[in-house]
Amino acid sequence: MKQQELTLLLCLIWILTLLYGEMFAYWVPPFSTCSWPHDLHRTSSKVQTDSGSKQPDYVKVAVIADPQLMDRTSLRLPPKSRPLEIAEFYTDLNMRRSFFASVMPFKPDAILFLGDYFDGGPYLSDEEWLDSYRRFRNVFGLNEQGQYKDTKVFYIPGNRDIGYESLHSTKPQVIERYEEKFGARNYRFTVGKVDFIVVDSQTLDGNRQRHLTSQTWEFLKYMSVDDAVHPRVLVSHIPLYREDNTSCGPDRSSPPVNQRIDRTVSGSTNYVSYQNYVTKDSSKYLLDIIKPKLILSGHDHDQCSITHQSKFGPVKEQTLGTISWQQGNLYPSFMLLSVINETHANTTEESLLTQLCYLPWQTHIYIWYAVLFVLTILALLLWPMNSTSLWHQCRSIASNCKEILSGILSRSEAKEKDEDANYEYEMIWDVGGTMHLIKKPRSTPIVNSSEQTVGEWGNAVMRPAARKNTAQEADISVNVGMVSGTGVDPLTRIQPSRTGKSRMKFVIQRLLRTIRAMSVIAVVNVPLYMMLLFKDWD
Repeated sequence: MKQQELTLLLCLIWILTLLYGEMFAYWVPPFSTCSWPHDLHRTSSKVQTDSGSKQPDYVKVAVIADPQLMDRTSLRLPPKSRPLEIAEFYTDLNMRRSFFASVMPFKPDAILFLGDYFDGGPYLSDEEWLDSYRRFRNVFGLNEQGQYKDTKVFYIPGNRDIGYESLHSTKPQVIERYEEKFGARNYRFTVGKVDFIVVDSQTLDGNRQRHLTSQTWEFLKYMSVDDAVHPRVLVSHIPLYREDNTSCGPDRSSPPVNQRIDRTVSGSTNYVSYQNYVTKDSSKYLLDIIKPKLILSGHDHDQCSITHQSKFGPVKEQTLGTISWQQGNLYPSFMLLSVINETHANTTEESLLTQLCYLPWQTHIYIWYAVLFVLTILALLLWPMNSTSLWHQCRSIASNCKEILSGILSRSEAKEKDEDANYEYEMIWDVGGTMHLIKKPRSTPIVNSSEQTVGEWGNAVMRPAARKNTAQEADISVNVGMVSGTGVDPLTRIQPSRTGKSRMKFVIQRLLRTIRAMSVIAVVNVPLYMMLLFKDWD
């Protein structure tokens, strides 16, 4: 393979790699690995539709957790610095691609965000918070009101948005600006024939004499006396209590996180400053008064599916992993939730069906970029400079294969001819005048002409060659002896200088060849990468 062909091949590999990593990888979930769970349920149940029965109708809900847009609190970088802006750009771009290329092709009827829209929301100034909110709307294509034209959007607060109880007394503006842009912290909404109960779990375990915590508990009391006509889904950013080291099922990629509650003492009052899960008592109360059929939560950044035991029976909780590849989970994901849209549905169908969908492994894609860059450099540096053309190599291989096949096919014919060559035929007439051919062995076998020719050629050539080599060796020995007599070794005196120059020339040629080829690859692929990079950005 010549240098030009190697460069062309590497260009093609880089083009395919960039197209997959920047575009095709995001098409995988909607086209091959994921689908709406009610479609899967119908297929697995082999439910047949006829004129006398009707398939239940479902409302399609996409669930997204923990975008946590990066800001100055995420990395130890100065605000508005170039490295921080680059990190924010790539993180936002990845989520935007994931949302529009992997989530929106499913055409959901509603989208539910499970909190933590910002990374350091409570600690940002009003100007910084508004800038992060603008980025959030741009990433997910929302209008000024945080909504879509044809798709409903629902929000719940996360600890990265409003903080815990310890912050609420010192920074009341955190709650105000959240409610101004995202709406109420505790509320109920209906999708299809299912009620979703949204609870501000950041205030749930706080001091009940505090205003925000008392609001949450008043809302829960109202839900307890309200008649539940439809099935209910409890929506909480913080997962409900679970025992330490509880198994989260096969979808989890990290070890389980155990219960942890941090408190801050101010005067005579203990304020919650952080918690992994809702406390055991509060979790039991939520299960008893809301009687949910399903629990949706986030906060953990990794998938977890467990079953709680309540006095009304088992309740499944689905903790959803983060959608961002920068939040400690190598396998970002989202969920498709099918919600029944009929009061009297077919008994063979479920009212709530979930399907976990994985997004592209962005970290692995960037690692492959780095590995491919190193392999490209090594290939250009180490590939032989005097290689033949790839086309000629293919023709040579085809020719060799043809010769091998011809040799195999003609071997039997040659064998028959060689056997016939050692016999002769004699004509004999019988009494009736009929001629017969009689096969008789030859008295002297015929010698293979090719072998004779080779032997004669070899004898004719080998003698002068041998005499010539002997003479050369004699000349060399005389010359070396004459020089050695002077005390100077010509190999020591001349060879290192020539070897060093030739080696330096070889290295320079390789470097120039590599730089030239890398320039060609860059000229082709850098514009392609920039085009793919900004085509998804608004």
